[in-house]
Amino acid sequence: MQEKNIKSLSFGCRLNALECEKIKNIVAPHVDTAIIVNTCSVTAEAERQSAQSVRRIARENPNVPIFVTGCGATRNPELFEKIPNTVVIPNTNKTDAVQYINGLAKLNNGGDIVSFPHETPELSKQFIQIQNGCNHKCTYCVTRLLRGPAVSFPYDDILADARKAVANGFYEIVITGVDSASYAFNTGDKFIFISDVCKMLLCDVPEIKRLRISSLDPASPEIFKIIDLIHAEPRMMPHLHLSMQSGSNTILSAMGRRHNADLIRKIVAYAHNITFSWDIICGFPGETDELFNETLDLVAEVKPIKIHAFPFSPRPGTVGATMPNQIPHKISKERVHKITKLADKNKDTYMATQTGKTVSVLVENKNIGRTPDDIDVIIRGTKIPAKTICDVRLVDIKNGQFIGEII
Repeated sequence: MQEKNIKSLSFGCRLNALECEKIKNIVAPHVDTAIIVNTCSVTAEAERQSAQSVRRIARENPNVPIFVTGCGATRNPELFEKIPNTVVIPNTNKTDAVQYINGLAKLNNGGDIVSFPHETPELSKQFIQIQNGCNHKCTYCVTRLLRGPAVSFPYDDILADARKAVANGFYEIVITGVDSASYAFNTGDKFIFISDVCKMLLCDVPEIKRLRISSLDPASPEIFKIIDLIHAEPRMMPHLHLSMQSGSNTILSAMGRRHNADLIRKIVAYAHNITFSWDIICGFPGETDELFNETLDLVAEVKPIKIHAFPFSPRPGTVGATMPNQIPHKISKERVHKITKLADKNKDTYMATQTGKTVSVLVENKNIGRTPDDIDVIIRGTKIPAKTICDVRLVDIKNGQFIGEII
């Protein structure tokens, strides 16, 4: 029997990478060789890179079936359909085996993968999807249009994924979804929410040593319950990533967001001994220098230790794409640099307070691990296997990373 050779490439969010693994399992019984590309459309650049990569893959592997799915392919299927030996499968059908079986009948099938320099790095933590889609109406976001309304997965499915993960040697679990904070599953007797999922997993799978949530909407009342759980349960990692997008109330309102700067102050004040990272969009329409400075001021005040900042990208079909007072891309990029530099300063200050402490570290690869605050640690000495969780003394800082020694 020919050994299966099914490759995948994902763009954008971690959820796309997780879905690629599911799609590989769906495709494997039906084909020996194939390539799966899960595209992104969160920005124009992400969509462009997705299309460019699919064209290159098709050119270098002319007889290999290529399945293209994800938000980029859903929003702009014509961009991908004209690429040879490619079948486009929209988000609504991406886990439907019939779509891939029917697609195979239209494609060349039998060639070998000649070139695919996109090997997926081995992870030391397991991401588990608890929901898909979003019910909110943020004016900049095309993802909600492409993934559809929020759907929460049954707890039994989530539990099965967690048990499978620890059976495979993954002791850090990361809960993820398009809008994880909106998780609400009706069991028939009651609704369970994301804080309930965390509590139940920690109880039902005692082998879990570290539990994280990939991203949270600051407007969710679940945040305060999760903070309580972090304070009570040492296996909950004391770091939260918030989908902030701005620190200016004027811009947040224009974005259609449901939180404001004062709520963030309350969250941070409530969450003592917990660190934060943020997503920030720079250059949203109408963001004057003064309004951007409000975001900078909030960053300086509440001190998130990481910021994933990116320039606003007007996506067709969104309200934000047609708003007046669009900001030149050059200015948006300058703001990305400025706010990232400020967040790096926050991180440096925080790291200095941690030097000399002993922390639990998840080793990922090449003796580089992650602290509970999700900061890199270069571990000196003997090579440690990936997925190992061990105690490390933080002895120094170099280039934004801790230097650590095994205890």
